[in-house]
Amino acid sequence: MIWIDKNLHIKPIDTHIDPYRPVENAIITHAHADHAKPGHKNILATKETIEIMKIRYGENCASNFQELNLNQKIEIGDVSVTFYPAGHILGSVQVLAEFKGHKINFTGDYKTTRDLTCVNFEPIRCHTLVTEATFGLPVFQHPDEKKEIQKLIKSLLLFPERPHLVGVYALGKAQRVINLLRLEGYDKNIFIHGSLEKLCDYYDKNHIKLGDLTKVNLSNKNQYNGQIILAPPSAIKNVWARKFEDPIICQASGWMAVKQRAKQSLVELPLILSDHADWSELTKYIKFTNAEKVYVTHGREEAIIHWCRINNIDATPLSLSGRDDEEQ
Repeated sequence: MIWIDKNLHIKPIDTHIDPYRPVENAIITHAHADHAKPGHKNILATKETIEIMKIRYGENCASNFQELNLNQKIEIGDVSVTFYPAGHILGSVQVLAEFKGHKINFTGDYKTTRDLTCVNFEPIRCHTLVTEATFGLPVFQHPDEKKEIQKLIKSLLLFPERPHLVGVYALGKAQRVINLLRLEGYDKNIFIHGSLEKLCDYYDKNHIKLGDLTKVNLSNKNQYNGQIILAPPSAIKNVWARKFEDPIICQASGWMAVKQRAKQSLVELPLILSDHADWSELTKYIKFTNAEKVYVTHGREEAIIHWCRINNIDATPLSLSGRDDEEQ
């Protein structure tokens, strides 16, 4: 990789992209826990990513923070760095680094579909592409998000006496599900697990209005009949969820396309909603970039690499440590 290594270390400026262990200098693509770790000395990220990290980890989760706006170039030694929207969650970016005329784009996590809860994806060209491949198999073709959210609304009409517990990750997915419900005309109060409150408030302060939200109070369980309750999947799997009367268990995730995953999680109403690019988005973007070399950082690496080679694109897996599918 000439001036970056397999751990996404930019050698000329001794800076790591999304390092999973504390380092001197880190560029953070977004604030999900598998990309944004506490304990670094210096962090370069968007304003939103820095603020969300502070909400999650505390004000002193790094020694120094530097904000970089979208589409703004910064010179660090002999390397220029520019952030472009990744469309994944609020504050998420692709990182374009240029050294001696050679451009490498680190996508971080991304999706190319429209999302009103974050700045939408912007495609860019590069010489080398470092891409995620979370859903990098041809079987993953994400369905229309509008139809998925309508499943939830229809279920409420069919089962007005049952609470609907929806598993959503606190950052990004919760706010997107709420926004999609509002777009479909669902204007009732939505109940949320306490762990979602701070991040929903943060989105609201950043002009992403989510409507009426109320933190769950289980002193009166009957008030939740026929209501939507959003909670992290971990809460829905434990004793907390068993306090509701005959709930319908739902989960919003790209992994709900895998029936066995839904079955194992006892999900009655799977909602296939992903904040990652599917197979078509991944392959289309790789072609668009005109990259001469592609590195696949995590996910379904083998299929993407095979596709690249069939299309005469040089591709290599990186198999990064510290990545998981927790936030999909």
